[in-house]
Amino acid sequence: MLKCVILGALLVVAAFAQPLAAANLKLYTTDGEFQVVREYHVEGDRVKFYSIDRSDWEEVPVSIVDLKRTEAELSAKQEVLASQTKAVDEEVAAARAEKAEIAKIPQNSGVYRIENGELRTFPVADITVHTAKGRSILQVLTPIPILEGKATVEIAGEYSQNVVHDNRPEFYFQLDNQESFGIIKLSTQKGLRIAEHIAIIPISKETEETREPVKIFTKQLPGDNFFKIWPEEPLAAGEYGVIEYVEGKIDMRIWDFRIE
Repeated sequence: MLKCVILGALLVVAAFAQPLAAANLKLYTTDGEFQVVREYHVEGDRVKFYSIDRSDWEEVPVSIVDLKRTEAELSAKQEVLASQTKAVDEEVAAARAEKAEIAKIPQNSGVYRIENGELRTFPVADITVHTAKGRSILQVLTPIPILEGKATVEIAGEYSQNVVHDNRPEFYFQLDNQESFGIIKLSTQKGLRIAEHIAIIPISKETEETREPVKIFTKQLPGDNFFKIWPEEPLAAGEYGVIEYVEGKIDMRIWDFRIE
């Protein structure tokens, strides 16, 4: 029976596209020793192999070769290489898919998603600032004037019309300027959702803003103030918002969404 096993020069396309030095293998003998070979062939009662040490073909009786151990190690090495190749292929495919998605994102400031290959643009919410003096609406990123006391930043309606059927949604975020941003959980009350609570400290006039942030991953993309963000953990069903804000100035924009 003719048995041939050849371990070729398998390339794994890594970060620097360098070939692995794993093309050589060990040809074990029954006494536990081994030869480092490039390849070997079992032909009848002989094993022919290419010796790395001597850079030449040699042969030995098959009876002194531990083929079982040799083939087991070769198989394990091939599995590792196959796994590495698969991982690299998946990374390359993911990078290409992300590049294709990024090409669809407008350069205008705002929040976007790609759903089923199509662009989805999220509208900025109408923000209502509720103080003891009443309510005022804010739609652009402008500091909110508030007197001493407490206030809440609210969005009308208990439920967002912007439904997302993904508990770890990925958002593309184009900012006008280099501001802070993130995802927050909105608390629901009758007829409205609260984004944050504000307290103005007497005398010092310092503000304390309390909101419920969601832990996120952030990836900066090519271009000015262009990011991809997504939750670290799956989000429970409920009301949320992507937020752009200036810390300590009660200065924000919100793009609300609902997880279902």
